[in-house]
Amino acid sequence: MSAVNPVGDAGHHAGTDTVTRPRRLSTETKAAFKTTEFFTYIAAVVAVLIASMVVGNDEGHADYFRADKAWLYIVILTVGYMISRGLAKSGSRDPYDESR
Repeated sequence: MSAVNPVGDAGHHAGTDTVTRPRRLSTETKAAFKTTEFFTYIAAVVAVLIASMVVGNDEGHADYFRADKAWLYIVILTVGYMISRGLAKSGSRDPYDESR
């Protein structure tokens, strides 16, 4: 007598399920907000914005650090941060704990 498969797959018999998923041993990396590079990035952006605000056209001098230049530096910082996160995700692993 043959076993009846409740799912209906012709090649799969009840009680002989040998398909197992591989055990996950690591996550990709730490979350971005847990890294020092994130806090360094935030501090650098704030520093650029403050420097742009403080440097002005006092006493008849030209404005040496205009807003468009400040935003360009922020974009460059952002691209650098994104590249560093990409490199971090490509190579390192954080141990995986099933209790999380």
